[in-house]
Amino acid sequence: MGSQPTPPPIRLAILEADTPVPGVRAKYGGYGGVFTDLFRRACGSLSPPQSLESQLDLSAHDIVNDLDSYPDPETLDAVLISGSKHNSFESDEWILRLVQYTKRLLEGGRVRIIGVCFGHQIVARAMGNEVGRSVRGWELSVVEMALTEEGKKIFGKDTLRIQQMHRDEVHSYPPGTIPLAHTDVCAVQGYYIPKRLIAVQGHPEFTEPMVTEILGMRHEGGIIADGVYKDAMSRVGNEHDGVLIAQAFLKFLRE
Repeated sequence: MGSQPTPPPIRLAILEADTPVPGVRAKYGGYGGVFTDLFRRACGSLSPPQSLESQLDLSAHDIVNDLDSYPDPETLDAVLISGSKHNSFESDEWILRLVQYTKRLLEGGRVRIIGVCFGHQIVARAMGNEVGRSVRGWELSVVEMALTEEGKKIFGKDTLRIQQMHRDEVHSYPPGTIPLAHTDVCAVQGYYIPKRLIAVQGHPEFTEPMVTEILGMRHEGGIIADGVYKDAMSRVGNEHDGVLIAQAFLKFLRE
């Protein structure tokens, strides 16, 4: 029996829906660099370890500042829509264009979609669901999520910890999706359709230094109140499952 041929790397386009804060930008460039680092760590933590290049063929696209930077779906296997400081429910031209592009991918049925935070909300909006401000306010820093039975299967754990940075939310699960997780603050923390899409409200790509910098800037800017900031900073260095979540994304891409 000959060995199975190695499957080619998955062609994954990272749609950058924001420019990172200065410290993150200096280290990683755009969010394409941030996710490349996350996936590199995830591939290296597989058993046996794999190189990033053997698993993923990554490209990054600044969809905020270059409306023509969208990749042709024919050249892709999957897209990842990043987080953003912008509101997923607004009508800016670039946001409407992103929603339309996501609808096109959903209707096409071949290109798989990963949504992270803002991206998770955009996918829901493209599926016809309402997104908006959470009445419970900010959810910040490392938070433990309760997983559904499907969530436990996908992530291989009973609970999951993830960095959070949001006060917007998806108000209800999009039609046909399988719920993955919830917290007391946010009922829709993740959803999934096998071989089609997976989305999480939290940030698997965020590290302690990144979140510390973002919290500091938003606190100084008066966006996050003193008490909320202090509480978030008390948990910012807690262990979280970002790499494990990225491994679940890799598994989803190979389903």
